[in-house]
Amino acid sequence: MRRSIVKPILLASLLCGALDILFAMMLTVWRGRAIPDMLRFVASGPFPQAANWGTGGAALGLLVHFTLMTIMVTAFVLGARRIPAMTDNPLLWGLLFGLATYVAMNLIVVPLRFPAAWPPKALSIGTQLFAHVVLVGLPTAFIAKRYLRG
Repeated sequence: MRRSIVKPILLASLLCGALDILFAMMLTVWRGRAIPDMLRFVASGPFPQAANWGTGGAALGLLVHFTLMTIMVTAFVLGARRIPAMTDNPLLWGLLFGLATYVAMNLIVVPLRFPAAWPPKALSIGTQLFAHVVLVGLPTAFIAKRYLRG
């Protein structure tokens, strides 16, 4: 019998989304910037005017962040349901998934929307790889293993 994919998608989206955005908030404060500005920047990816929307723009940034996270997690969970080997070795597949999400976001999506972000700085590469592998890829893979394989 097939297990439901809803629970692992929701759990991984919420957990990874929270870990990733908290890490982004910590980096933002460490760099002397304001968290609402960072969130409005996130929202300005798909909604360029959101950079000027105040609290609403910041809230939209959270929504955009969690929406993107849900899309990424859903892709992994659907893949893991079709390819059982992905849940046999969550360490390997979580690492590969984290690297894939890093490439997709930081080498394709962000430079297409924000060309000035290219090339990324060394510190940015390190922090983004950490976030995508440790805070997104690995938790997603282990949650998928738990809920898809039992």
